[in-house]
Amino acid sequence: MNLKSAHHLINGTWHSSDSSKDVLDPGNGSTVGEVAWGGAADATRAADAAAEAFGSWSRTTVRTRADLLQNAAALLAERRNELAHTLALEAGKRLPEAQGEVDFSVEYFRWFAEEVRRSTGTVSPPELRGRRHLSTRKPIGVALSLTPWNFPVSIQARKLAAMLAAGCTVVGRVSEKAPLAATGLFEVLHDAGFPAGVVNLVHGPSRETTAALLKHPAVRAVSFTGSTGVGRQIMASASDRIVRPLLELGGNAPFIVFEDADLDAAVEGAVLGRLRNTGQSCVAANRFLVQDSIADEFARKLAAKFDALTIGHGVPEGDSAVPDLGPVIDDDRARAVQTLIDDALDRGARRVTERTQVPDQGSFLAPTLLVDVPADAQLVTDEVFGPAAGVVTFASEDEAISMANATEMGLAAYVWSKDARRGWEIPEQLEAGIVGVNDPLPSVAFAPMGGAKQSGLGREGSSLGLEEFEEVQYVAWRA
Repeated sequence: MNLKSAHHLINGTWHSSDSSKDVLDPGNGSTVGEVAWGGAADATRAADAAAEAFGSWSRTTVRTRADLLQNAAALLAERRNELAHTLALEAGKRLPEAQGEVDFSVEYFRWFAEEVRRSTGTVSPPELRGRRHLSTRKPIGVALSLTPWNFPVSIQARKLAAMLAAGCTVVGRVSEKAPLAATGLFEVLHDAGFPAGVVNLVHGPSRETTAALLKHPAVRAVSFTGSTGVGRQIMASASDRIVRPLLELGGNAPFIVFEDADLDAAVEGAVLGRLRNTGQSCVAANRFLVQDSIADEFARKLAAKFDALTIGHGVPEGDSAVPDLGPVIDDDRARAVQTLIDDALDRGARRVTERTQVPDQGSFLAPTLLVDVPADAQLVTDEVFGPAAGVVTFASEDEAISMANATEMGLAAYVWSKDARRGWEIPEQLEAGIVGVNDPLPSVAFAPMGGAKQSGLGREGSSLGLEEFEEVQYVAWRA
């Protein structure tokens, strides 16, 4: 594998461009590799190739598709360490987290290889003798897979595995901030034996390439993960040609801690739920809602955990230990998170973490916890996407639910309590697509991933993820 250069994959062949962009290591600013910088012409050629390949690919048996997906899973597992090392460098991930992301990607290919063989239609009882009513599922057409930089391999895998299992052909675009390992994923699919034109990849300006792809007459579905603002733009563009949108957008997940919770377990969960991938996760715990009787103790224990974390490059040199926390993706993200912290402090919040020192090189931030955060602070109302959070207190269960739902976002939520009733009833009242009860990492390949309200449309993963890329055809048949 050549994981130093991210090229276009069009109709089974790798292509470069006249221009390229450097891919930087956010841990030290060094150059990791380069990405070919194309444009609308490359996007159109890729969509043309996908359209040409769709006829034959859509008619393949589910056994053929399942076998190729299993091939991809095996090859991805074989190349795990090489891909993870590159992913850790370009995205600023801790090496164990990068390895875990590749492992999770393998699971998506395995899951959909199995699930596609369980996809069925229906035969309905006739109202008249000699008549039959059938419904079957067919691939929707060419599908677009547009993914961000924070989990560039696993998010792409979640989309591609479902699209290919359904019988769609694919054009992907990945973020230029972390394109190398994701391009390696497309190389895995190419080497696994998918026919030319079935899997395509283009790099270039997001607006230009996305616009060209959405205008292509063969494109029938677009799956996008990213900000809500960009998701709205994609949905508007998709409506011009009635392209089916699948959108997994921003989050503002409440992390609700009741006074009867196992406090130490809640604190450990808060560290993982907030700081996994240095807080750059759409399902991350974004705001801590803590019952007032335990809020001081929770904040004290959590601040101590934050201050004790080691910070450094995700791929340490020599025998050095892997740090607990890596950098954010770039200096722009670091400044954006610091702006949210400063806004909360200006509104009267207090910092309870003590450490401020971080490595001199790279886009690092010290994990920061604030208390006395007003409800209108941006640290509470906005998606933080970095290693900072605020504690907001509540007095009653009803108040906690009201505060949790007081956002346009509805991707994830977390509840910590020993009360079995709360474990069942609170999720029913939360306006979120994913709820973890005493569990900071609820995502698995066989469960649906998606949000409510402004956090998106549709579901990825599970059997629902397959259905997003299928059309239902009804047949009425007279014998």
